[in-house]
Amino acid sequence: MKRSRFSDEQIIAVLKENEVGARVDELCRRQGISTATFYAWRKTFGGMEASDAKKLRELEVENARLKRIVADQMLDMTAMKELLAKNG
Repeated sequence: MKRSRFSDEQIIAVLKENEVGARVDELCRRQGISTATFYAWRKTFGGMEASDAKKLRELEVENARLKRIVADQMLDMTAMKELLAKNG
């Protein structure tokens, strides 16, 4: 996954500026982003505070770790079944 050049806190700050009344096109020009990027950020981070974004990122990391564990266990189970099938 490509790493953003903006931190979650910076993204939320840009979104807060828009909520206060700054125009989207002006914000995008100032930050050097496209309007599509702005709306994608708003879809992901809209209504969040910085602490919420940090928790979300931690949960995503934890979820990825757990998915890797499950995938490893599935590989182990498949290997064991194949071994039992050969011996049986």
